[in-house]
Amino acid sequence: MAAARVVLPQPVTFVTGNAKKLEEVRAILGQSVPFRSIKLDLPELQGEPEDISKEKARLAAKEVNGPVLVEDTCLCFNALEGLPGLNNMLMAYEDKSAYALCVFSLAIGPNVEPITFLGKTPRNGYVNTYTLKHNSFFDL
Repeated sequence: MAAARVVLPQPVTFVTGNAKKLEEVRAILGQSVPFRSIKLDLPELQGEPEDISKEKARLAAKEVNGPVLVEDTCLCFNALEGLPGLNNMLMAYEDKSAYALCVFSLAIGPNVEPITFLGKTPRNGYVNTYTLKHNSFFDL
């Protein structure tokens, strides 16, 4: 059975300057959704990852005057109750577990509320907080 193809008045613009993200989105979407990519200089927003992604989609949709897809990935630390943060903030906490969160937002147009998709790693990883020395990556 052939894959369904989404019909839009114009291609979706994937907003990224990251070639690897573009490669991954091309692999996932294939030919099912026509899209192009551009790099936009959007503001660095603060807040909850889902809110940030939605606002970036709103801003990008206004700038390109059409449908857009934006993506943000963050590393969230359980000791900080899921907040993304810097490694040195973890020094005060025993819990060094973390998870990766990917947030995609799709805005069909500049005046349409974005739809958000969340992807979270199924289990926690752990962050090393010790100082690495030359060649310590290979030390066992």
